[in-house]
Amino acid sequence: MADGSQGNLKAQRSVVVQTFTNGILDPGAPMLGPVENGGTVIANTAPGCWGPMITPSLRGGHEVTQPVFVEGAEPGDGVAIRIRDITVTSIATASGHDSSPEGFCLGDPYVAARCPSCDTVWPETHVEGIGGDAVKCDVCGNTVKPFEVVHGYTVTFDDTRTVGLTVPKAAAETMARDAAHYSALPDASRQHSILTYAPSDMPGTLIRMRPFMGQLGTCPSMPIPDSHNAGDFGAFLVGAPHDYALTEEQLAEHRTDGHLDIDAVRAGAILVAPVKVPGAGVYMGDMHAGQGDGEIAGHTMDVSGSVTLQVEVVKGYPLDGPVLFPLVEDLPPLARPFSDAEKAKGQRLAAKWGVDEIEPLAPISVIGTAANLNDAIENGLARAAKLLDVTVAEIRNRATVNGAIEIGRAPGVIQVTFLAPLAKLDAVGLGDYAREQYDL
Repeated sequence: MADGSQGNLKAQRSVVVQTFTNGILDPGAPMLGPVENGGTVIANTAPGCWGPMITPSLRGGHEVTQPVFVEGAEPGDGVAIRIRDITVTSIATASGHDSSPEGFCLGDPYVAARCPSCDTVWPETHVEGIGGDAVKCDVCGNTVKPFEVVHGYTVTFDDTRTVGLTVPKAAAETMARDAAHYSALPDASRQHSILTYAPSDMPGTLIRMRPFMGQLGTCPSMPIPDSHNAGDFGAFLVGAPHDYALTEEQLAEHRTDGHLDIDAVRAGAILVAPVKVPGAGVYMGDMHAGQGDGEIAGHTMDVSGSVTLQVEVVKGYPLDGPVLFPLVEDLPPLARPFSDAEKAKGQRLAAKWGVDEIEPLAPISVIGTAANLNDAIENGLARAAKLLDVTVAEIRNRATVNGAIEIGRAPGVIQVTFLAPLAKLDAVGLGDYAREQYDL
């Protein structure tokens, strides 16, 4: 372990991560590594969302891995993260739509949970029994529940991790009594498993698994709660009454949009994240067993799992947020590469109408985040225009005829996915990632 400067430590070809933050992504905190440019990061991740949400001592609403220093990464660069593998290790999990009872937080239940009985903020807690009142304050012994499950479910997975099935009350309670085992909590995890709550409001529902990372990115350049490292959740920090309050300007400058909840951030995809601190500080967490676009319940199936990444520095990356090269099957139909047959038809049209050249195109997905979806779209369009050095009007046209706006998470994470001129991607050092991903 070393501080952000990493001193003269020799870069490692691979770094294994088994430690977690306390919910705060702090650029001044120690990083692991350094890992060499092109090296591998392997981690056993803890569930995000619900477990940390019912663990008041965790200050960010998630429990992400300790960031890793990447050799050669400097502010103004990017880090290309090839997702080599994502494997779910949990046997079961629980989730559902939430509410926040009065009195259990200082402004924000994700960031500043409190015990209303003894007024302790971020109290240490323990579990007594099972159910929604099982988490107790170590100081006074009273229940602390910054969140309640309004309608929820417990789901278990088959041995191939292909499907899940929601279970009835008796089975949910059996899992709740051995929650750490069924959730496969990593040894260093500090969270209470949400299986403890044993929700069972929709038993017998079969669910497809399609695992991806809800959190993947780089360390922000000032301390930010992990679940709030994006423009939508981050908006809750503006003017907040707790220690992690930010201004709008600080949020825009320092966030890196690592909390995306975009279901295309899965094995085989390439994510390029901005570097805002020396060494980048690559971190991950909040693995989901599957999720529909928008994560409209507010939460999905948070699981433990193993992750393998390969990281590579992109010098002079022009954006303050991430871009994604999804798998072909995750692209909207209009944004998929043209087939040879389609290109041949295009050449015939070009010959007929005197078009000298058809520009080579490649898919790219530019991420936008903001307090609401409309503003997130504007953020994504502006970033895409900056990336390609064109007008926002041109991006609007390209996303309309050769792409789509996709929703990652409500209230405010979107993807502007479209076919971009390959020469423009080459100009910012991203063209070869498109060629690699789409066999161009």
